[in-house]
Amino acid sequence: MTDTLRPGRTIPEWIKVRVHEGENFKELKQLVQEKRLHTVCEAARCPNIFDCWNRRTATFMILGDVCTRACRFCAVTSGRPVELDIGEPLRVAESVAQLSLLHAVITSVDRDDLRDGGAGIFARTIRAIRRLSPGTSIEVLTPDFAGDRDAIRTVVEAGPDIFNHNTETVPRLYARIRPKAVYLNSLGLLRYVKELRPDMVTKSGVMVGLGEEREELLEVFRNMREHSIDVLTVGQYLRPTKKHAELVRYYRPEEFVELKAAAMEMGFEHVESGALVRSSYHADEQIPASRKSLLAG
Repeated sequence: MTDTLRPGRTIPEWIKVRVHEGENFKELKQLVQEKRLHTVCEAARCPNIFDCWNRRTATFMILGDVCTRACRFCAVTSGRPVELDIGEPLRVAESVAQLSLLHAVITSVDRDDLRDGGAGIFARTIRAIRRLSPGTSIEVLTPDFAGDRDAIRTVVEAGPDIFNHNTETVPRLYARIRPKAVYLNSLGLLRYVKELRPDMVTKSGVMVGLGEEREELLEVFRNMREHSIDVLTVGQYLRPTKKHAELVRYYRPEEFVELKAAAMEMGFEHVESGALVRSSYHADEQIPASRKSLLAG
């Protein structure tokens, strides 16, 4: 590790993003406001928001904008959520149809206050999109539902095309980074999805730069393959505020290339690895080539 990779006043060139509020950005922002929706793009302060919104893509965040957990990497507000908005699934579906999206990503805050963790609202959202926009492929990025198999089954039976749940970091760092999560629950969730629907694409992602070692990352990749996970995303952790987990170091572009090569050798169908990669960034381009014809059908 060299000093140039340590956090400092200067952000590496490969991390910088172009800020451009084009017409598509403004249109999507207005639509989100009109439909009273939330996006993880805004709530998590994603650096890719200008790129994605100008491409007319967004990741809709359902179940409100207040999370019952307080993961130390995440900028989403934590606290006591409000009551469920039962009209939300339809408004999301209307927005997907209005934007003519070919691929829609639906995520949520954690809702440990709900008996099903919000799985029922996920299912209603999926079915509403199918009804209003039958040509759209659907990806869900779910919480862990505290390992509740009934909740997982509820979402799977609604028929998303891709089931994503992020592992986020290596097991050693869970107590500090994801204190209310369990590493084996995250892996087990995606294995159970495969048991229910062997043909469903499963996906997971990790952040780097939190203090993990390379071999720990590779071991997570191996664990994922042991749990039949198809798609992997690897991106640079960027500290949202000084209250969040410390950024230990920046990874260089060539390190992301090396991690991708190592993961592909393990048998993943697709790996997206880069500083600004996020699990839902250009998600339509992360669909394995062998599955695209099936999703289109």
